[in-house]
This record gives sequence, C-alpha cells and structure tokens, in this order.
Amino acid sequence: MKQSKAWTAETIAIGSELLLGGRMDTNSLFVAERLAACGVELRYKSIVGDELSDIVRVLKTAARRARVVIMTGGLGPTIDDLTREAVAQAAGVRLSRRKTALDGMVARLAAWGRTPTKAQFRQAMIPTGAEVLANPVGTAPGFTLIWNGVFVAALPGVPREMEPMILEGVLPRLQAWIGKHKRIPATPVIRRVLHTSGVPESIVDQRLEGLLPQGSVIQLGIYASPMEVMVSLTGPGKDSGVMTIERLCDEARVRLGDIVYGEEQDTMESVVGRLLTDRQMTLALAESCTGGLIGHRLTQVPGSSSYVDRGIISYSNRAKVDLLGVSPDLLARHGAVSAEVAAAMARGIRERSGVSVGLSVTGIAGPGGGTDTKPVGLVYVGLDGGPKDAFTKEFRFHGGDRSVIKQRSSQAALDLLRRWLIKTGGG
Repeated sequence: MKQSKAWTAETIAIGSELLLGGRMDTNSLFVAERLAACGVELRYKSIVGDELSDIVRVLKTAARRARVVIMTGGLGPTIDDLTREAVAQAAGVRLSRRKTALDGMVARLAAWGRTPTKAQFRQAMIPTGAEVLANPVGTAPGFTLIWNGVFVAALPGVPREMEPMILEGVLPRLQAWIGKHKRIPATPVIRRVLHTSGVPESIVDQRLEGLLPQGSVIQLGIYASPMEVMVSLTGPGKDSGVMTIERLCDEARVRLGDIVYGEEQDTMESVVGRLLTDRQMTLALAESCTGGLIGHRLTQVPGSSSYVDRGIISYSNRAKVDLLGVSPDLLARHGAVSAEVAAAMARGIRERSGVSVGLSVTGIAGPGGGTDTKPVGLVYVGLDGGPKDAFTKEFRFHGGDRSVIKQRSSQAALDLLRRWLIKTGGG
C-alpha cells in the first residue's frame, strides 16, 4: 500500500432515497470532523443506491484509494438493506449470525416491549472476521473489519444511532489500529468554529482580510447559510498549531465583534437559553409569520422549560386581538405587518404571561401577499422587557423562499433577544 494513501478516508452513504431527493446525507459531516481529530483526512464521499452490485463496486473503489472507509445505512431488516451482504461479497467472506449482535438486538426490543420479527434476525448477520459494534440507541448493530489493509466500518444511517457508535465504537478501534502503524504517523487536525449572525458573508470576509500570516498552514473557511455565516480555522493539531489557531481565533473574535454569537457546537437557541438561565429570566413568544418556529427551536434545547413559559401562534388578526390584546384600530391603521403591531404583540404576551420578556415577530413570508410598500420578506420583531424597555426592529429579507424567510426571521428575533440579554446583564 502506498504511503500517499495514509491516512485518508472515504464515506459511503447507502440508500436510494439519498439519490431521489427524499433525504440528505449529513452523516459525512459528522464523520469528517471526528476523523480529522484522529489525523485521518476525509478525501472522498460517495452515495450509492440499494443495489448490491453497486454497493460492492463502490466499496472496492473506496478500498483502493483510501485507508479508512466508513459506511452508513443499509443495516436495517428489510430486503433492500444490503450493506452486510455487500461487505461480505467484496471481502470474499461469509455472513454468520453473531450471538453478540443477536443478544443486543433482542435486549433492545425487549426494553421496548417487543420481540424480534423474522426479518429482524437478518440484522444479526455479520461478515466473518468483523467485530460487532453495539448500537446504544437502536436495534441494528454495526461492525468493523480490517480488509486488505483497509479499516472498514459499517453503521446505521440514522444519525442519532450512528453518532454514538462512531464516538464509542469506531474511533477507539480506529485509533488503536492506527497506533500499530508506527511508520505511518497520523497528525491530528483541529478545527475552531465561530458562528456569526446579522451580516452577509462579504462583511465577514472583509473583517477577516489578512488574518492569516503569509505561508500559514492554517486554513480559514467562511461558509454562508440562510441563518448565519460560519467561520472556521483548521490546521495541524501539534502544540504550536494549537497555539496558533487559538491566537488567530482570539483575533477573529476581536475583528468580528458582537456579530459572533457562539462557538463550536453552539446554536443561537442554546446561547439565548444560557443567557436567560444566567439572568434567571423567563420568556414568552407571540409568533405570526414564523408559525411557532422560534418556540420550536428554543424548546429543542434540554432544560428550556426553566425559561420558556409559553408561545402563541397569532397568525390571524383575530388571534392578535383575542389572545394578545392588540387593538383592532391599531391593526386597521398600520396593518398586521408593522412596527406598531409587533410592539403591541410583544407587550401583550409579556403582560398576559407575567414573564420577564416578551418577543414577537410579524411579517410577510411570501410568496404572495407583498405590495410595493410592504414587500415579501418585510419582517418586524418586537421585544418588551417592561414599560421602559421595549423596542422593535425592521428586517428585509431577500432572495429566499417562504421557508428561508421564516428561518431568517426566527434567527433575527433570537439574535435581537441575545443582544438585549447581554446588555441587560452588563456583558
């Protein structure tokens, strides 16, 4: 095996639904970051449908050009779950029912009050020579196999099953295997991430211009999405590299200022949740155009019941009047999409719920309903922290469909709340 092939990896996502638009492969992103920390560079990503010959062909190709192959999907009980058969065929070995795999599956089903079906017994069939990986969440076991000098891992495609199996099963075995190859050292790669909100990618790029010294081995990445611009710094994980990345990350924070809302795995909702918790404050929501999206995001965070009191989807004018006490005259004069109505919504939800702060959003998500004076993408966010601490902000979102405008509106509202919480806390 050529040294240029070490240490490189390929992910193979298996499932026809990934090719037909029914689902996206997000597993490879998680795998790439974890492999980099082990000094393994993800060089290739493949997606293949549920055809046995196709899976075998893709696996053989991956094994020729990478030293580590991570397969996700195709380990279920149905006839189109063919990853086990494909690995066995490619490696020239047989499948056999493993007691470890069977016992784990039976125990999991028993905990759910169920017994295995005939089809589910297929999940305990593992290629000869492979090591079984326990599934701490679902019924389908995974496995690892060393084949022709290549580390192959097969895992379920469901992210909540795959992720703990990578962390608890694959990585310890992979690191031990890498450790046996003393002549081919693996250099871990580290990555630092900053999340920004409220400005376009061009502004982030402008503020970070010249951040990296000439000839630096560290890579700067700027990635835009509908809700944020993410900044990453990636480089070798040696001591000097860590120190350099940390220094550059500190400099990036200074340059970007308050548009940085979080780091690493932070989300806007988790950051807002921490701020509300630290200040022992409670929140109530009045949502119109976002349709409950802000409440959904906030309550995805464990422990959010301590600070999220309630949320109202006041989509119609009648709901705004009946549930929030918005004046019909105010609606008639200014329209539902206006700073005045956003302020009344935030005040109404705060007063009726008795919370520390009320947050509202009203706007035109499209594709219809816009006018010359109030176009699609016009959104108002209202925040009310008391009679002397209330304000609204106007946003105009362009270039997105209905779902994107809703996402951006929810992010803008949460960012407005984040900034207010920092101000109220003196931070």
